[in-house]
Amino acid sequence: MFALTRKRREILYFYLFASPALLGFLVLTIGPMATSAIYSFADPKLTGAIRFVGLQNYHRMFADPLVGHSLLVTAYYTFVGVPIRLLMQLFFAILLNREIRGINIFRSILYLPSIVSGVALALVWMWLLNPAFGLVNYVLWALFHIQGPGWLLDPQWVIPGLIIMSFWQIGPGIIINLAGLQGIPQELYEAGEIDGATGWRRFIRITLPLMSPVLFFNLIMGLVGNFQVFTQAYVMTDGGPSNASLFFVLYLYRNAFQYFKMGYASALAWLLFFVILAMTSVVLKSSPMWVYYEARR
Repeated sequence: MFALTRKRREILYFYLFASPALLGFLVLTIGPMATSAIYSFADPKLTGAIRFVGLQNYHRMFADPLVGHSLLVTAYYTFVGVPIRLLMQLFFAILLNREIRGINIFRSILYLPSIVSGVALALVWMWLLNPAFGLVNYVLWALFHIQGPGWLLDPQWVIPGLIIMSFWQIGPGIIINLAGLQGIPQELYEAGEIDGATGWRRFIRITLPLMSPVLFFNLIMGLVGNFQVFTQAYVMTDGGPSNASLFFVLYLYRNAFQYFKMGYASALAWLLFFVILAMTSVVLKSSPMWVYYEARR
């Protein structure tokens, strides 16, 4: 009887302490998702009236050329930027994985830019990428005598410019990679060195396989995060020039809060959800071929 009472008390304590997180999840996540699912089949008005239109929003979505265009822009930004960011994060993590004097200062310097707010960062990079007086073009001309591109004013260079800007916030990924590197037993490197393996071979045969779970995590987070990019385009380009930086979430925002088409915006949100779901599912399915776990044979 006492054991049963104690068990019930433990269950009560669990739900008591977990209730803030559970309520927040239900109210702030499940609730809006359920509402957007209903709105995607309706035409809600600002007055509160809801008129159900069936699949009309979805039919319109697949006939809208800006939907496909914004998805292509987002995919270009993601599939070019994420692999480069992964390589940079691993490269700097390897450099910082050394016991030298002042290494903590260098780690802090590389991490600090990532704590800057998105709007402030966007304003700084608007100046850096300015084709007339920006620091990037000035350095290109001063050091290499190269006339820099128009960056944010050029449809061909606006996405590369935003990709370069995204490298400013690789700090968290560097820290995660650094933690993964420090978790690799040094005995493996010593054994490889005894067997005559070169530094590059030790990197390929030891470091990369044991770091693959960390790289896998950063890949998933990078893909999901990049497909939801919004602040940079909203503040710096507003989708221009000529819709060259019209990211999908920016187009969703326009329909919801500028055109007040909440039903259509909800349908766009669910399209983005299924695109991200399909993309992460492909990565998850491919993970057994390249992600190494010590407990898995």
